[in-house]
Amino acid sequence: MAFNPLFRRSAFRLGTGLSALALLTACSEPLDLDMRGIMNGGFNTADAARAATAQRPDPDDRGVISYPNYQVAVARRGDTLGALARRVGLPAEELARFNGIQTGDVLRAGEIIALPRRVAEPSPATGAVATGPIRPPSEVDITTLASDAIERSAPTPARQPAPQTGNEPVRHKVKRGETAFTIARLYNVSVRSLAEWNGLDSDFSLREGQFLLIPVATAAPPRSTGPTAPGTGSPTPQPPSASQPLPDESPAPASQAEAEPEEPVADVGAQTAASASNAAMSFPVQGSIIREYAKGRNDGIDIGASVGTSVKAAASGQVAAITTNTDGINILVVRHPDNLLTVYTHVDGISVSKGDAVSRGQTIAKVADFDPPRVHFEVRKGFDSVDPMDYLR
Repeated sequence: MAFNPLFRRSAFRLGTGLSALALLTACSEPLDLDMRGIMNGGFNTADAARAATAQRPDPDDRGVISYPNYQVAVARRGDTLGALARRVGLPAEELARFNGIQTGDVLRAGEIIALPRRVAEPSPATGAVATGPIRPPSEVDITTLASDAIERSAPTPARQPAPQTGNEPVRHKVKRGETAFTIARLYNVSVRSLAEWNGLDSDFSLREGQFLLIPVATAAPPRSTGPTAPGTGSPTPQPPSASQPLPDESPAPASQAEAEPEEPVADVGAQTAASASNAAMSFPVQGSIIREYAKGRNDGIDIGASVGTSVKAAASGQVAAITTNTDGINILVVRHPDNLLTVYTHVDGISVSKGDAVSRGQTIAKVADFDPPRVHFEVRKGFDSVDPMDYLR
């Protein structure tokens, strides 16, 4: 019988396919049906390169996890959507419409249900350690530090466990045709961590309209402008043309460069400066307010000022604490009468020590070299932040 080379190639392809299928079925994870990671050729090392992710924060007794920009609820074993809705205090029909499910549907233990509007914040009354949303460690460090300063001034300070901290994860709404694998690739996280954060079943099944929390990396990922779409990468920069000579350099003389004035610092306003002596506090620096107070999101104001500008005490008081947060940013806290604290961050060259008495307008530090250079300034009444502008106007 004549040898048919086509038969040999077909048999080889069939054998290779069966071998690949056998390897895939032996894996602990379900089959990635879109197969993009395999069919593009070669082995994919993306899983090994993905950043390690943190654990999902613990919910309060209602199942609520609160972030500054949204809240979600975590289902318990045997929950229906209606039962979860009653527990968080929202209409079941509203939850169902927002999440694309039915009110009587049984939920998986650990399944994430997005809340269409905010409910009461987690607090010690609902089983949480602290009141309010989960915030980045750098912000909570300031809150904890201010709280500790108040506790130290009490006769018998009561120590509480540290509140949960963490960066707010991306909340992804599942579109038709998306799988757990494509979403994991999109955000460069592992499918396993995506499943753990969202209580997915063993098949990693999703439904259209479902909300997913994208796991937060424990280490800072490479800087990018957004999630990387599958099959895309960084473009190769065009090299400079060898046929075009570089332009002649014509640097300005040193004397001319030194003579140029520095860019002036934007003034908050002549009216504000004029009325500062009548206000309860004065601005620690003069400059533009580049970020306003928003309770739970920004517990102070950020004032733009040149690096090295003197930072002054907003009011007379005593230095309660000087420390740094987890990002190495200096934090200086001054205690004032009437249970008030002022907090100054993004400063260096601190010229006072803990326990020192300071007077209003006294230089206590310098503006540190950050991008953009600024002073973050807070006023706290007891444990709670208040709008600094109420004291500065």
